[in-house]
Amino acid sequence: MIEINASDGDIGFHFLMDGDDLLAGGITDPNGKKVFQDQAKGPLADQKLTETFAESAEPLCWEDPDADEEDLEDIVTLEEFLERWAEGTYTFSGRGEGGEKATGETELTYMLPAAPADVDFDGTQITWDAGDDLGNCASYNDLTNLVSEGVLPEHPENVNVDAYEVVLEPDVEDGDPIGNLVFSIRVPGDIMTTAVTVPAEYLASLPVDTPVKVEVGAIGGEDNATFTEEDGFCANEDQGCDDEEE
Repeated sequence: MIEINASDGDIGFHFLMDGDDLLAGGITDPNGKKVFQDQAKGPLADQKLTETFAESAEPLCWEDPDADEEDLEDIVTLEEFLERWAEGTYTFSGRGEGGEKATGETELTYMLPAAPADVDFDGTQITWDAGDDLGNCASYNDLTNLVSEGVLPEHPENVNVDAYEVVLEPDVEDGDPIGNLVFSIRVPGDIMTTAVTVPAEYLASLPVDTPVKVEVGAIGGEDNATFTEEDGFCANEDQGCDDEEE
């Protein structure tokens, strides 16, 4: 599946393979080209493989003015990404200890849901609106052109959203144990009001004046997902998170 971070402006390819007692597994793209190979060795071969999940690197899709020069050298635009990852049937294959084979298929489509817009948190409730673009990866007009050129089958604003994934987490330094206290939920894409109330029990687990960030992802029927992130929020505000940092 294709995952886009519309706020950071990056795109990645994710996949999950699942099977019983495998020694090896691989993926072939619609053109018959091997794109992934996994081989268990040593103690892992004795234990066997079942589930394998992987994410590609997620290069920038735009010229972020705040990015490192090295990152700017590896920009992959939305159109370039789609040229790299062919639309169609990807075949999964696995091999067991006795040589038995396992196979499966999945479809990669270019049906990309629009990035959620106007993500906000008022201290108790997370809200958002349906979007019409892919954030920093492609504007509304860019996407209109890609549809007219036949690159995209559908404008993202018209792609059905099966579910929204909503995440709130402390925006703290790596290694801070508070960072492990994450609230996450999935709600139906046809939810009447695009809002989620954060449980009081979760908020009570956070200290006063905890800086938090919010992420809302639109997940399409083909599992492609587009996420929007917003930071600068304060949970259990008393003196204010900005004042505390100063």
